[in-house]
Amino acid sequence: MRNYKIGSIPGDGIGPEVAREGLKVLEAVAELEGFGYELVDYPYSGEHYLKTKELVPDRIIDEWRGLDAVLLGAIGHPDVEPGLVERSVILGLRFGLDMYINLRPIKLYSEGLCPLKDKGPEDIDFVVVRENTEGMYSQIGGHLKKNTPDEVAIVNGVYTWKGCERACRYAFELARERGAVRGPDARKPQVTLVDKDNAIRPHDLWDRAFAQVANDFPEIDTDHAYVDACCMWMVKNPEWFDVIVTTNLFGDIITDLGAMLQGGMGIAASGNIHPGKTSMFEPIHGSAPKHAGKNVACPLGMISAVSMMLDFLGERGGSERIENAVAELLRSGAIPSADTRSGISTSAMGDMVVAEIRDRS
Repeated sequence: MRNYKIGSIPGDGIGPEVAREGLKVLEAVAELEGFGYELVDYPYSGEHYLKTKELVPDRIIDEWRGLDAVLLGAIGHPDVEPGLVERSVILGLRFGLDMYINLRPIKLYSEGLCPLKDKGPEDIDFVVVRENTEGMYSQIGGHLKKNTPDEVAIVNGVYTWKGCERACRYAFELARERGAVRGPDARKPQVTLVDKDNAIRPHDLWDRAFAQVANDFPEIDTDHAYVDACCMWMVKNPEWFDVIVTTNLFGDIITDLGAMLQGGMGIAASGNIHPGKTSMFEPIHGSAPKHAGKNVACPLGMISAVSMMLDFLGERGGSERIENAVAELLRSGAIPSADTRSGISTSAMGDMVVAEIRDRS
């Protein structure tokens, strides 16, 4: 039997609630697909920090390297310094395990979920490859004369050839895979580089790395957009995009816009990936403390993150079972929205996905 060791970090706010539903779906799919898994629970969260003052120690980062994957609910507590625990957990994973790709699919399953006029599922189906360990999130910088009238804050955006090249290469390989799935009669695969090199000249490094990698993939079309234009085209003509590759900061921003195109933050999932090594999967929404404990949060983002994790682990059958079930529930209107206004509780929505998976098996 195929067996996997999976870390579970439920986190804060609605994190534990959506994590429970993700694990519920994982259990059902494992039974149907015939694989096993061991869950390793980790307490790290804002609440844990308030009780213990403990952040993630180095020994735990070393332990994470021995896992096949990690599932994260959400991190963030209103009574903890903003970003303190997030940096410890999320950046501890991303930087500590060199998860250099943040992968965010943007796929619309039902026209009724999209806020754009005259756009449907055939128009919104692309993926953003966000470089995940450099840029403005490199944690290089600080404050001078803090809390005085002369305070200065400096942050350095760091870009390396290695970081840009490997992100671009991942994007082209992904575009090739997507093109193969679509078949020869469908649109040609395309990779679009999104940067701001007209104003931020060091982004020229991205341009050169992109051009060099593109030479190895002559069958794939290329395009380029400044990030402000990209935001415009995502709204006006989302069908133009297939695979986008971009910087850490820009990827963080445009994928929230992309989440709204597909129906909201409640359905969007992401993978923090080091190909062939431990990777982490999570919904892109935050901990939403105002909804915590009410059983109203949409768990579809977390459930979709489980689907992404299974695809990464090579369990494509299980991944497709989950995606097909979520897609059908949204297409049919059985789940009318991917937010707290759906009228369906968190636990009931998880049960609906499990039932749909079993009904389709």
